[in-house]
Amino acid sequence: MSGTSTLAPPKPTGLRSEIVVFGLVGLAGYITDVGIFNLLRYAGEPGLLEHKPLTAKIISVTVAMLVTYVGNRHWTWRGRSQDKQHREVVLFVIFNVIGMGISVACLGVSHYLFGFTSPLADNIAANGFGLVLGTVFRFWAYRTHVFAEERVAA
Repeated sequence: MSGTSTLAPPKPTGLRSEIVVFGLVGLAGYITDVGIFNLLRYAGEPGLLEHKPLTAKIISVTVAMLVTYVGNRHWTWRGRSQDKQHREVVLFVIFNVIGMGISVACLGVSHYLFGFTSPLADNIAANGFGLVLGTVFRFWAYRTHVFAEERVAA
């Protein structure tokens, strides 16, 4: 036996594979976020956090961040060094907050600067443009800073 688990997903090889796996991990995080948010707000009569949407969102994003950290650490970039996990987690959280800020900024510009205030416009700005730009930023940040490859001295 080689010492690796037969249940582990295959290690991504190449940039294209990393992007696909990163997207799958992100999809799992998105489903987690939306699912928990809606369960906290609307499951039951009344929902546990029906009148506390911000609290529900903070909880759902936090759980989704845990899902995406574990997915990216143990699948997307599992072959990279794990020597500095404390630093890795701190950077992961910081870059997630920045990525969320990108999405919120897109929403703010659309809603307040351009005056597009319909629910559809808000969703396109935050969950369309904001999500795409934030995801591109996160992929770059995770790949180059959080789960960076060890540099070998020449």
